[in-house]
Amino acid sequence: MSVSMEEDGSGSKIHLPADINWEMLDKSKFFFLGAALFSGVSGALYPIVVLKTRQQVMSSQIPCLKMAGSILRNEGYRGFYRGFGTSLTGTIPARALYMGALEVTKSSVGTATVQLGFSEASSSTIASSAAGLSAAMAAQLVWTPIDVVSQRLMVQGSGNSSCGVVGLKCYNGGIDAFRKIICSDGLRGLYRGFGISILTYAPSNAVWWGSYSIAHRLVWGSIGCYCCKKDTEGGYKPDGKAMLAVQGVSAAMASGVSALVTMPLDTVKTRLQVLDDDCYSSSSRRTPTVLQTVKNLVKEGGFSACYRGLGPRWASMSMSAITMITTYEFLKKLSTKN
Repeated sequence: MSVSMEEDGSGSKIHLPADINWEMLDKSKFFFLGAALFSGVSGALYPIVVLKTRQQVMSSQIPCLKMAGSILRNEGYRGFYRGFGTSLTGTIPARALYMGALEVTKSSVGTATVQLGFSEASSSTIASSAAGLSAAMAAQLVWTPIDVVSQRLMVQGSGNSSCGVVGLKCYNGGIDAFRKIICSDGLRGLYRGFGISILTYAPSNAVWWGSYSIAHRLVWGSIGCYCCKKDTEGGYKPDGKAMLAVQGVSAAMASGVSALVTMPLDTVKTRLQVLDDDCYSSSSRRTPTVLQTVKNLVKEGGFSACYRGLGPRWASMSMSAITMITTYEFLKKLSTKN
């Protein structure tokens, strides 16, 4: 992100490095290195996603630490990585679509908004929001079927019956899950919750990238020239550690906003994708609707039931966002053409 802002009204400015746009990237290096780096990030954060998913499908609220202890006792460390192989298989193409759509949209919308006369700050926020929206929609074409399968594998374990998870089938790995879902519900079974996934992830990404752009500028405006050195233009230039810290704080702030806004949609989406039809209706074999899922949630624990798993999701989003944005900026530097 290219940012130049007033330090304190005295005329001094903080000059951040120019943003690396789509045209400046070596595409093959960008996608190859990106697949490797983000696969590592996904592996590190996967246990938190498992905890969040299990909390969302429980019929009653169970504290995170208690659930983690139960998984560790009953299933061992492997319990925290149920469905990871399937998830990783889908992460690589989904990330490629995500990063490609993100950079192309950000570059084109950013150029268009500047030409329309928007300020640099407004242009950056609009371009980031639009890029997040398009990137999420592109990635969901691949990610929704992977999400359906990996989440079903996440919640099946030796302790499920005692933890209150109902309406689940048992699967012997990702391939078996794909086969059984297609035999039972056809191709649409793999895209269960696709609409609400778009309604969850598209706004979530738009809010996150827009909030990140705003937070990034606010944080720099707050710390002023602290941790910066004077440059040849009479302004200030931050060092690498300061930039890394500001990126991390901005990412965490953006994640908090995004998690609060989209948590109910994420809970409904997870239940639609994970729970089978018979847990909604014993008299008829029909695909559960969004309205029916919301009614069941509210019946179980009121409106607060829609926020089950908020803690793990917030932690997961913050940790993921911090590692993602720092890894992403590092990736773009590695992938820049000579």
